[in-house]
Amino acid sequence: MTWALTSYTLTLNLAPKGVMPYLRQHFLDKTFQGLYQINGFDLALLVPYFIVLIILAAYGAHRYWLVYLYYKNKKNKTTEPPAHFDDLPRVTVQLPIFNEQYVVDRLLEAVCKIDYPREKLDIQLLDDSTDETVEVARALVERYAALGHPVTYLHRDNRSGFKAGALAEGLKTAKGEFVAIFDADFVPSPDFLLKCIHHFTDPKIGMVQTRWTHINRNYSFLTEVEAMLLDGHFVMEHSGRARSGKFFNFNGTAGMWRRVAIEEAGGWEHDTLTEDTDLSYRAQLKGWKFIYLQDVECPAELPIEMTAFKTQQARWAKGLIQVSKKILPRVLSSDAPRPVKVEACYHLTANLSYPLMIVLSVLLLPAMIIRFYQGWFQMLYIDLPLFMASTFSISSFYLVSQKELFPKTWPRALLYLPFLMALGIGLTITNTRAVLEALVGKQTAFARTPKYRVESRKDKVGATKYRKRLGWVPWLELMIGTYFALAIYYAIDNENYFTVPFLLLFVIGYWYTGLMSLLQGRFSGLSVGAETHSKPFPVGV
Repeated sequence: MTWALTSYTLTLNLAPKGVMPYLRQHFLDKTFQGLYQINGFDLALLVPYFIVLIILAAYGAHRYWLVYLYYKNKKNKTTEPPAHFDDLPRVTVQLPIFNEQYVVDRLLEAVCKIDYPREKLDIQLLDDSTDETVEVARALVERYAALGHPVTYLHRDNRSGFKAGALAEGLKTAKGEFVAIFDADFVPSPDFLLKCIHHFTDPKIGMVQTRWTHINRNYSFLTEVEAMLLDGHFVMEHSGRARSGKFFNFNGTAGMWRRVAIEEAGGWEHDTLTEDTDLSYRAQLKGWKFIYLQDVECPAELPIEMTAFKTQQARWAKGLIQVSKKILPRVLSSDAPRPVKVEACYHLTANLSYPLMIVLSVLLLPAMIIRFYQGWFQMLYIDLPLFMASTFSISSFYLVSQKELFPKTWPRALLYLPFLMALGIGLTITNTRAVLEALVGKQTAFARTPKYRVESRKDKVGATKYRKRLGWVPWLELMIGTYFALAIYYAIDNENYFTVPFLLLFVIGYWYTGLMSLLQGRFSGLSVGAETHSKPFPVGV
């Protein structure tokens, strides 16, 4: 690239006379000197290649920044509430579900065990289901209501507004001054409400978010990596932003809202797939403060299938881009401090890195060939640092989160880091499609993440009706993985060994996501280490 060559030439010319001969002798690669000259075609490939690398490196550097914010503001960690209510306020617990016959019983059982005065509690099961879940859920509600629990059943015949629509509909009859929300696969502890409610003694607090933990973390290799991904979000991102006074978001579940904060922000809106982030930003722009309680845990079930995991990640990716189009102009024109605005830009646009990864995937092999003929010096001192900023920041980011959560056993996470990075690459096709749909304004239904109440290796998926069709994506992932395998062959053949580890991440990532999607789709009802079937809860028990 001409600017790189010019920069290097200037450096040599400006160097002291004693240094310049040394650099020329030991560091300037003259293998193809006089044989290769830059041309227009090469520039047409290298310019977008470097632009993509620089942008990805900027997002990678932002991960380092979040780690810095986490440690710099560690003293600002929220633990104890400023005061306690003398008279506990009324709380509405909303449980939005859609076709969740395998986990709804576990959810209701946990919520009905919550330690809170029954006369101050209002539990709503908001059911949009279209299958057997309707009968299961209604029977469960009737059973718990007969036992004296303040639970009601609200069923809608249509999914208007999806989850956001169900929550808004429930608020019309909600009796609570505060609202706690749990998705179907969550299992809140009995003391959850008491750990959260007293933080609202500060009248400026609009929302309290708690940390997700994972019921089936050790179920499979995939769930281990998923858990690490979520740990990074809840430890590094949430804590870094919350402790430094930046905007952060409600995660749609395992949190509590002050009802008036929801109403002043404009209520639940369903024009994005991440209605939780949308409402969060609108509320914070209204001046409401949010609290993140890292030490308050709420366990949930991780997706056990690659297709389900992809569905979840694509929904989040698309939703955040939709929110960025909707909310970022308001944030940038608001009176919020500049650091808050900058962080909001990084937060809401981070998924743009997925289509950029597609561009990088296409350009990597031809760029590597061109850079090889330009000389290894430039690849080593220009390309390699950009790659490291883009990729190794992910490793440090998630490794630090494991060290914070598991100070005694965190080195175990080192085994999973390469596969975590590879899995992130393997999601590129699915998430790029979601991001592009968001950019062009294509609206799609809220795709739920199927859960089967699989908590350990003894459990087995007993039904496959919630699985999505495979489509063409897994095959494309396998093709791209093969493309990078050829790139590895080229790199080794030309003794360009330092690029092999990076290329190997691409091969593993694309092949792993593609093969897992195909295998789990073809062999329905199978799961590694499974022995027994997961069944709906017997209502009569």
